[in-house]
Amino acid sequence: MPATAETTHDVVVLGGGSGGYACALRAAELGLTVALVEKDLLGGTCLHRGCIPTKALLHAAEVADAAREASRFGVRATLEGIDMAGVTSYRQGVVSRLHKGLQGLVKSRKVDYVGGEGRLEDGRTVVVGDRRLVGRHVVLATGSYARTLPGLDIAGRVMTSDQALELEDVPGRVVVLGGGVIGVEFASVMRSFGADVTVVEALPRLVAAEDPACSTALERAFRKRGITVRTGARFESASESDGSVTVTLEGGETLEADLLLVAVGRGPSTAGLGFEEAGVTLDRGFVVTDERCRTSVEGVWAVGDIVPGLQLAHRGFAQGIFVAESIAGLSPTPIVEAEIPRVTYCEPEVASVGLTEEQARAAHGDAVETYEYNLGGNGKSQILQTQGFVKLVRVADGPVVGIHMVGARMGEQVGEAQLVVGWQAHPEDVAALLHAHPTQNEALGEAHMALAGKPLHAHN
Repeated sequence: MPATAETTHDVVVLGGGSGGYACALRAAELGLTVALVEKDLLGGTCLHRGCIPTKALLHAAEVADAAREASRFGVRATLEGIDMAGVTSYRQGVVSRLHKGLQGLVKSRKVDYVGGEGRLEDGRTVVVGDRRLVGRHVVLATGSYARTLPGLDIAGRVMTSDQALELEDVPGRVVVLGGGVIGVEFASVMRSFGADVTVVEALPRLVAAEDPACSTALERAFRKRGITVRTGARFESASESDGSVTVTLEGGETLEADLLLVAVGRGPSTAGLGFEEAGVTLDRGFVVTDERCRTSVEGVWAVGDIVPGLQLAHRGFAQGIFVAESIAGLSPTPIVEAEIPRVTYCEPEVASVGLTEEQARAAHGDAVETYEYNLGGNGKSQILQTQGFVKLVRVADGPVVGIHMVGARMGEQVGEAQLVVGWQAHPEDVAALLHAHPTQNEALGEAHMALAGKPLHAHN
């Protein structure tokens, strides 16, 4: 929109999470004047209640498992228990250091940081208290919230991941409602901390957005760890009494637990913020955009969890940068959703990028080839005592279009996997590359060698 005398900034960003702060920092770096509005803490859900604190918990869980299983490696150690106060202190320390660093970045880039709840008044104006911020462009980045189910109140022993982060003690029995990313990550943590865990998922398999082979491997690993998995089971109700919570499933079966953790996904935080009144088109609460993150109102953009698609911090981060560069006139290339890497940080980890086998066959018919390389043939995986695989999905005589991995630390391999899929590499291209020995990274090389017709540490 053209600038007028009343314009206060080139860009007004509503929301200081991954997408919002990335947009603000990049726009400022490009010489634009920027206002960044955040009602809570800079960094948003990812930094304070999502990615960072939950992964800190998962690392603490890994340390607990290492102590518990030390004898497998010839090390004499015992696990005396979990000090949740100590875990909380560690987690908060990680978050605090990152928060301070981010605050410093925003200040150093001379971003006008405005604390308070903002509301979109029209296509150019965001109102925060008695302050009116008028931008040539407005970027909506208000993030998401933890969903629940109709009739299921979040209180007491029924909580979402937000409240679970603040637990002062490890519960003895936990029912996790939802077998998606958040659900399986918290199930993994609770089990490592010593709780008896049951995962209830209405769909036929865990992490249903992943390749079915990953779901099968994860369910097998969870059961081996003593986690009960109930797929195809629908929740009916929950009630608290005598210091416990009773979960009733369809058909009348009941589960008793000390804690019900509700992990049924995240909804877009768009209600009551003036979006629709300003003319922005919504669909079930999500902001509708084109591939360039433009909304139905000229000059208004949207990024992150409020945009339909993968609700991942790095997606919002990339979209924020993309929008900043678009506003600055750089014409960046649109983000391809299928090329966004995905990692579920439970034990074992699930990491993937690109199309599942099913999606590839829907797009390319029978001209699809797959290969699974078992981590049993990988030296570093044997050292780590982990099981899993690397699965490749390719178009016959063409590029690799999907990579799916299961195993300890496999999330660290998704960077190369993203390059392979994003650059449309053929197996022969990757097979020619050297992968350091002994690393789990070799598993990617071995899988591509096998699919290129020259398997080495693989049984065909």
